[in-house]
Amino acid sequence: MAPNSINWIALYTFVARETGRVFRIWIQTLGAPWSSAFLYILIFGFVVGQRIDEISGVPYIDFVLPGLIMMNVMMAAFSHTSFALYIMKWIRSIDELLTAPLSYLEMIAGFMIAGVVRAVVTGIGVYLMAVFFTIATINNFFLALVYIVAISIIFSAAGMLVALWSKNFEQLSLPSIFIITPLTFLGGVFNSIDMMPPTLQWIVRINPFFYFVDGLRCSMVGVCEANAWIGAGIIAGLTLGLGYWVWYLFKIGYKIRE
Repeated sequence: MAPNSINWIALYTFVARETGRVFRIWIQTLGAPWSSAFLYILIFGFVVGQRIDEISGVPYIDFVLPGLIMMNVMMAAFSHTSFALYIMKWIRSIDELLTAPLSYLEMIAGFMIAGVVRAVVTGIGVYLMAVFFTIATINNFFLALVYIVAISIIFSAAGMLVALWSKNFEQLSLPSIFIITPLTFLGGVFNSIDMMPPTLQWIVRINPFFYFVDGLRCSMVGVCEANAWIGAGIIAGLTLGLGYWVWYLFKIGYKIRE
């Protein structure tokens, strides 16, 4: 095999193992977020939605749905790679991965592909549940898929960074509790930015999660509140920046060669 060629057999085996775990324990990996999303859709679609007028010309549940999908996509990708890599560190099976015929890029790609698969399946499940409550339109399917996959890659990389940094399970859960969840709720999942006080709108506009949610909402229901080019730049920058950071830490053996 040429030095720069991809070891497709080893990569496929690694990805198959990681994705197989997703479907093997589907109640935990898929059932849990689906049940939470169902409650969100039920409450905001029927309880709250009936008391709120249309936002930007679309029913409230249709406005909220893209944010709910994106929220679950982000958490699914992050949870998969952070937990998978941390467990491998914890039980030292990471040593077997490091001695396998895989380059660092192939190892990272394996984790990320599995994270993306879990995130996409989670998002599809949330969307299908919403069909029973609303028309759940998608104006541009290709653009919606691009946003979901791109954000999944970003949060798969973020999950790997957290797994490398964490020394225990408590540290592993801290970013999702104190960073991802607050920024998600402040990213316009349940409301339009115009509904917020002017003094808080600038905070939302510097929140990258706002561009994640708005991008998917724009592709699904056609409501666009952010500058698409700024959002694309943030997504591209985070993808390249976090991806390189993960690769560099793998290369120097940060907390995986101990």
